Amino acid sequence: MTRFQSPFVRICWYLSLAILAVPFVFPFLWMLSGAVKSQAEIFSPSLSLLPQTWHWENYAEVFRYQPFARQYFNSLYIALVVTAGSLFISSLAGYALARIRFAGSGLLLLMLISALMMPEEVTIIPNFFLMKWLGLMNTHMPLILLPMFGSQGVMATFLMRQYFTALPPELEEAARMDGLSRFGIFWKVALPLSRPALAAVGIITFLFSWNLFLEPLVFLSDIELFTLPLALSNFTDAYGLPLWHLQMAATSLAVVPILIVYIAAQRQIVESFALSGVKG
Repeated sequence: MTRFQSPFVRICWYLSLAILAVPFVFPFLWMLSGAVKSQAEIFSPSLSLLPQTWHWENYAEVFRYQPFARQYFNSLYIALVVTAGSLFISSLAGYALARIRFAGSGLLLLMLISALMMPEEVTIIPNFFLMKWLGLMNTHMPLILLPMFGSQGVMATFLMRQYFTALPPELEEAARMDGLSRFGIFWKVALPLSRPALAAVGIITFLFSWNLFLEPLVFLSDIELFTLPLALSNFTDAYGLPLWHLQMAATSLAVVPILIVYIAAQRQIVESFALSGVKG
């Protein structure tokens, strides 16, 4: 047994990691604690994590204050549609950039990568006029189309391209000798082997869409169409001051899908990022 495998060293490592995790876990615990406190108790001098009186009715008040269930559904279905669409488009585009040689493919890839350097705040005004010209204002279509064909879609395409480039070409040559077409090779060989990359692109796209705030703020005006990030900022009193107990209760509900998705796919994300850099 080496010194790194001894029980004493492992206990020391676990204690060190537990101590280092406190700054990251404490805000989450404070949010859960504030979700069942009153507005006054959140700012009490005691600063106790455990509330003096458990206000479970805060969660019910969240749904009475505004149409939170509808807004929750809006975020969920938009994130799922964007994720599915991005996986379909990025896998096709990534495979084409990785395996199909055509005139200007390198220049096209360079232009796509350069789009990642442009922040959303720069493109929001042209996108606003575009969506207004298309008659899509105060609808969910901008929240679906812009992530799929914007910088997030470019990132997904680049990740898929890197993964397809790292796949051994001998696999495709064997499939071509068996009579498969280009699309058949993609569908039956390349795509099944790219499950780690698909999982990474899926969860990154889901989180990006789930956390969108600027686009809903610009394109939506009907409270029934709000998504969760925009709805969370709407828990205010008559003077515009935040109702912190309701905001924390609503936020604790909003993080549930994120935790589920991340816990379910974190291993695939690590594998994908490790393999995407194997070959340029």
